[in-house]
Amino acid sequence: MADPVNHLHERLRALAHNLWWTWHPEVISIFTDLDPHLWRQVDHNPIAFLNQITPEQVEERAAELVLHSRINYAFRRLNEYMEQQKTWGIIHCGNVNNRPVVYFSAEFGLHESLPIYSGGLGILAGDHLKSASDLGIPLIGIGLLYQQGYFSQRLNNDGWQEEDYIDLDPGRLPLQQVRDSAGQPLIIRIDTRRSPLQARVWQLQVGRVRLLLLDSNVDGNSAEDRDLTSRLYGGDDNLRIRQELLLGVGGARILQALNIFPGVLHLNEGHSSFAILEEIRRIMDYDQIPFHRAHRRVSLYTVFTTHTPVAAGHDRFHPDLVEEHLGIFRERIGLSHEDFMALGRVNPGDHTETFCMTVLALKTSRRANGVSAIHADVSRLMWHGLWPSRPELEVPIGHITNGVHVLSWLAPQMHQLFQTRLGQDWPTRMVHPDVWDHVAEIDDGELWETHQSLKMRLIRFVRRRLRLQAERLGHHETIEEIDRILDPDVLTIGCARRFATYKRGTLILSQPERLARLVKDTKRPVQIIFAGKAHPRDDEGKWLLQQIARLSYDSAYRTRIIFVENYDYNLARHLVQGVDVWLNTPRRPLEACGTSGQKVVLNGGLNLSVLDGWWNEAYDGRNGFAIGHGGMHNDPGVQNQRDADYLYDTLENEVLPLYYEKDASGIPCGWVKRMKHAMQSLGWRFNADRMVKDYAERFYLPAASATSTETG
Repeated sequence: MADPVNHLHERLRALAHNLWWTWHPEVISIFTDLDPHLWRQVDHNPIAFLNQITPEQVEERAAELVLHSRINYAFRRLNEYMEQQKTWGIIHCGNVNNRPVVYFSAEFGLHESLPIYSGGLGILAGDHLKSASDLGIPLIGIGLLYQQGYFSQRLNNDGWQEEDYIDLDPGRLPLQQVRDSAGQPLIIRIDTRRSPLQARVWQLQVGRVRLLLLDSNVDGNSAEDRDLTSRLYGGDDNLRIRQELLLGVGGARILQALNIFPGVLHLNEGHSSFAILEEIRRIMDYDQIPFHRAHRRVSLYTVFTTHTPVAAGHDRFHPDLVEEHLGIFRERIGLSHEDFMALGRVNPGDHTETFCMTVLALKTSRRANGVSAIHADVSRLMWHGLWPSRPELEVPIGHITNGVHVLSWLAPQMHQLFQTRLGQDWPTRMVHPDVWDHVAEIDDGELWETHQSLKMRLIRFVRRRLRLQAERLGHHETIEEIDRILDPDVLTIGCARRFATYKRGTLILSQPERLARLVKDTKRPVQIIFAGKAHPRDDEGKWLLQQIARLSYDSAYRTRIIFVENYDYNLARHLVQGVDVWLNTPRRPLEACGTSGQKVVLNGGLNLSVLDGWWNEAYDGRNGFAIGHGGMHNDPGVQNQRDADYLYDTLENEVLPLYYEKDASGIPCGWVKRMKHAMQSLGWRFNADRMVKDYAERFYLPAASATSTETG
């Protein structure tokens, strides 16, 4: 018989070892109630939490708070979820159920306690895994376990970004080491002309989905190679090509070692493109066929998603670097150096052209897509040179617009409201428009009160962060002074992003007189919360960030313009759940999709955005606000000026009047009407369940049908 004292602790540990808990607030609330201080202290990490609380303490606290039934219910729900047989995937995915989809990505954003992501690409990958799990689509993720993750950001007294790197402790993470058929730790080996590269493999359970992560910090590797998986997007081209060799070739070799035969290879961006070549090599060896036949066969079941319309976002490597790291591999598949290089060149005969990972993916994938309609247009133009005989419109790059994993980003209070009005089973039916029709039935006062409570929660969170920032910088602000920062009755704009120049994070600062009038207006003021990181080597991005930070230090703006350090999953969650307006100002058409605004919609916020990415498809004139009309001037300076004018005109003439026009009860009825329409018109379209279903029906099922087909 199980020890009753250990019983609850063991069940909580079982819950903690499956990241299913990250999108179930009823589980999170159990840890919060057991010890709120400890939960915050361990940064919402249940493994670290359980490492510091004994079974006896759990039993004692559970008895005091009557938590036994909640823990047992959560444990039972997880087991039922894992064992469910009538999932959408089982019913609809046919031949995909026989062989899994293998999803490669250089980063995965699943929760703040697992910092192996830098931004949108990783968050999208994490949401893809979670929805695949909810839908019951057999999918395996492949990535890298970064020992230091992406950097922690701090600003100095001059507002300049500085970076800290903190080592991850595997003992504080829900990781299991993968073992081979003999029970030994699985080690993957790749031979290169420089030195062999080895990696061990860890497994994370994300609901029903397995995520396999390669870790190069093993005996037998050089010191340089042991650090290969230390940091995300760090180092030079030499480090990057070895990381991508490990992700692609190493990831594909995990499958071989575990006897997993993929039905579909899905490459999330070009970083993992070498996986296709390793799959080609496997087919060549197994079936004893030449490269061109294996290439054709593998391309039939390969899906490639490109995410960036910015040229610098596509990795390119010098021919000598490619030969040094893939020369041995190239010889194994029987290609000359020039033939191998041709796989990554737009113009195969141009011996000066570098090897592009995106070109490799496009040449070796039968199905390719951008992540919004406008992004697909840009991608077809960008890569038209690969199909010069075709009209641009016939370049084979389609689109599946990104969506977000709703339960990961929806505030618990809003979830409760939806359950009451949309029905208990609404999460399983969220892709149907009629489900969202019931939003109209929510009482205006109830919706506004819920939104205001989330806004106050955001403000309290930001104030806590600001106290820590002030203490570190030696700014001697009292608690009372910090508590005057941000006002829940003031229109609150959220503006958080990666600080790259094309995202124009400082566009709203470009007309300081108008900004000052808005911020200091006594009747219809505005307050703005900024957050975001610049790449460690992007000084121009850091300079943009510094402009905002300096303004936030200015006593004239201190209570109304805020920069919150160290943008991460947790800060993003609070922002998208609590702001009134989400501001997005990319230079059109350089925003591939931009999913943060989709998260805001779910929580009652409205978008104020340039008509780019997803918003170009979403905006209907009544579900948010547009900056401009979609024009693109040839001179970026002129376009910046125009968009700044449009931004301020829209704020002054549309956003502020609507927000501050309130009835006798203090409810802005016109604003709430727009909130509801945004949820109704966008909630069913821009969620990850719809996105993953699109991939399954349009890409995975046709690709899987070709897995075992070879016709020449």
